[in-house]
Amino acid sequence: MGSSLPPKEANLFKVIVKSYETKQYKKGLKAADSILKKFPEHGETLSMKGLTLNCMDRKSEAYELVRRGLKNDLKSHVCWHVYGLLYRSDREYREAIKCYRNALRIDPDNIEILRDLSLLQAQMRDLSGFVETRQQLLSLKPNHRMNWIGFAVAHHLNSNSSKAIEVLEAYEGTLEDDYPPDNERYEHSEMLLYKISLFEECGMLDRALEEMQKKESKIVDKLSFKEQMASILFKLGRFDESESIYRSLLFMNPDNYKYFIAVQKCLGLYSDNGQYSANDVERLSALYNSLKEKYAWSSAVKRIPLDFLEGEKFQEAADSYVRPLLTKGVPSLFSDLSPLYEHPGKANILEQLFLKIEDSIRTSGCFPGSPQKEPPSTLLWTLFLISQHYDRRGQYEIALNKIDEAISHTPTVIDLYSVKGKISQHAGNFAAAAALADEARSMDLADRYLNSECVMQMLQADQVGLAEKTAVLFTKDGDLGRALKNFLAVEKHYADMTEDQFDFHSYCLRKMTLRAYVSMLKFQDRLHAHEYFHKAAAGAIRCYMKLHESPTKSSTEENDEMSKLPPAQRKKLRQKQKKAEARAKREAEEKQEDETSSSNTSKSGKKQNARPVDLDPHGEKLVQIEDPLAEATKYLKLLQNNSSSSLETHILSFELNMRKQKILLAFQAVKQLIKLDENNPDSHRCLIKFFHKINSLPTPGTDSEKLIWNVLEAERPDIRKLHGKSLIEVSRSFLEKHNASLMHRVAAAEMMHLLEPDKKMEAIKLIEDSTNNASSGNNVLGPVNEWQIQDCIDVHKLLETVFGDQDIANRWKTRCAEYFPYSTYFEGVKSAITAYVVDHNLENSPENGIALNPQLKSNKGEAGTLNGTVHIVDDLSSLSIR
Repeated sequence: MGSSLPPKEANLFKVIVKSYETKQYKKGLKAADSILKKFPEHGETLSMKGLTLNCMDRKSEAYELVRRGLKNDLKSHVCWHVYGLLYRSDREYREAIKCYRNALRIDPDNIEILRDLSLLQAQMRDLSGFVETRQQLLSLKPNHRMNWIGFAVAHHLNSNSSKAIEVLEAYEGTLEDDYPPDNERYEHSEMLLYKISLFEECGMLDRALEEMQKKESKIVDKLSFKEQMASILFKLGRFDESESIYRSLLFMNPDNYKYFIAVQKCLGLYSDNGQYSANDVERLSALYNSLKEKYAWSSAVKRIPLDFLEGEKFQEAADSYVRPLLTKGVPSLFSDLSPLYEHPGKANILEQLFLKIEDSIRTSGCFPGSPQKEPPSTLLWTLFLISQHYDRRGQYEIALNKIDEAISHTPTVIDLYSVKGKISQHAGNFAAAAALADEARSMDLADRYLNSECVMQMLQADQVGLAEKTAVLFTKDGDLGRALKNFLAVEKHYADMTEDQFDFHSYCLRKMTLRAYVSMLKFQDRLHAHEYFHKAAAGAIRCYMKLHESPTKSSTEENDEMSKLPPAQRKKLRQKQKKAEARAKREAEEKQEDETSSSNTSKSGKKQNARPVDLDPHGEKLVQIEDPLAEATKYLKLLQNNSSSSLETHILSFELNMRKQKILLAFQAVKQLIKLDENNPDSHRCLIKFFHKINSLPTPGTDSEKLIWNVLEAERPDIRKLHGKSLIEVSRSFLEKHNASLMHRVAAAEMMHLLEPDKKMEAIKLIEDSTNNASSGNNVLGPVNEWQIQDCIDVHKLLETVFGDQDIANRWKTRCAEYFPYSTYFEGVKSAITAYVVDHNLENSPENGIALNPQLKSNKGEAGTLNGTVHIVDDLSSLSIR
């Protein structure tokens, strides 16, 4: 490194390297310039100068210098290593790996390059290469603990746990008997626990237990030791010993649900589906009664029995569970109880219990059968709970009445407005939901969750402008952008999470947090399976498909249109465009200067906290893409790799590949849909649409078309629904099977209209003849209908677009207004009555919130006020939002 230089310059080259490592970039540049004055074409110095400039955010100069240095000295491992570091800083990991491999051809035993290569291989999950590199590092420096551990972890990640155990045992063989010293006890303990987890993973339970008993004195994490010991004993069938340890763990933490479930499993009293025999319920009840005596303060020991108890015993247990929480005022009580609504009959028992408690508190101020007076807030939280209960059951009018009474009781509780907003949203009154969410937000301007909830409600109410201004209060960039821009921004967040693991590849091996490291890597491998990523990727795909169907005008087309204008108008328009571009550029530069001046500059010369200005905040350049479907395919592949069990993934695959004329890929999506859920309305739609499209294609002419046709003919018999039936018969069979379901009838009607266009009115009649039956269950205060508001909205849009009959759509809207009287979409009779509204004057907002204006203009006259901020209006259509 710098060996071709004279001694003085060689020492200066060492200064450059040290300055880079210590982040003294200005000092390193000065040393590099001194060398380059005498040796302007010295490759390694040029490369190091480029690497230093890269750290000072001068990337274009950096790449130019590094490439020039490499060109001048192709046989220098330093130049190749630096080139790899440059690519690594820009997350071009595959290119960086190529550069490192070139460097290793020149200097195959370079420890630093091998270490850097191993980090990238772990990041890119090149596991076989990772094993090879870690083995080479171990052979070069066998006295280094990190190399042994890294080699073992590499084998584990490469699905060779037994080899990982061998490596760890070989490493232990190099240690003294009195190892570890006091300052390394934790690291050694973690290595032992990791080794034991490998034994357990390999099914070598006896050896795992023997290792734990032998090395117990050297393991300092006693909690993990006990948990792992109990787990191994359970797997060995030694249930009594395992139960004893889990009971000791309960003594340490009696609110840990996992310990309770583990005790149940040890006693043979656990069921994955939650179904228990009468004898099991009796034994479970006795178990938890004994535990309750021992851990009376535990919440878990009171809550878990609600899952398996039935009838009167369930009511008694639920009563004793909710009373102290209502007295204390726990807003999350309903969320805690909501899983019980999936159990048949329990929702009705809870309803009777809640109403009994409410009546007793109203009449006597006490809980039923209790002489102790409750504080006034108990009634408030009881009403709060009951309103959520009726919201869950779809009885929105009762829910709104209860929450209104709670608000009248104590108008200053934020949760009341949030819940009323959600009830209004579920009832279809999106404008009222947005206003209530904003009222809740304004009561605590520092709460990010309330801000986000308000933004979502505003967007659903189509108040996009207000939503943007509200979101800005908690965003750094100051601009929300457009749909595609934001969908891609979500994807970038997930990409950043993936990048964040990079630093842990060396840190975790050094600190020996091996179990947490492997767990983190497994989490990262399934990161893109998260539901939020799925939503964002699906939204981006739909945006790209829409761009394909309705492409924006290209600059060429705009120039063609401009050429058709008269010269005077053309000149005027160009001047306006130039002014607009200059203004946008000037604003961007000013913003960047402000951020630069406000940010600190370190002594090294690198600007701190400076963010590049987004020159395309609205995503206008994104929509100018040449091939939207190709971009959509990138996100579809991520969904197929990570969310293959989702129907939406394969629906998107079908729609996208049909647009791309990829017949076999579309057919593959149809097969996956049928495999996942052949009775789903969308699966039926895709099946019928696909074969209807195939039947309408001309006779195959080319060899590839004939091949596709042969594949389809060979695969068609495997689809059970098509056996010996025409598409019309398949659709009729689907309708007969699901005649009572609205959305299945709608899918059958839509396919009838596709297959038999002359039977449009018959198809519409299928939809109109659907019956909104009462859902099963014995509700105390009347029946609840089955239809969901969003399904009915979708049907209305279908009647307007696919069937193209506005009169029929209006008739459907009138009908749904009766079922959803609070719906603003269907203009129900109660949709414009009594909404809590705030004035959205965002112009004079304080830094962390919105300044509320106590005045509101309404055509219905003056409105009452609540603390100067909340207003009740009788007609939302007359509301003036300023």
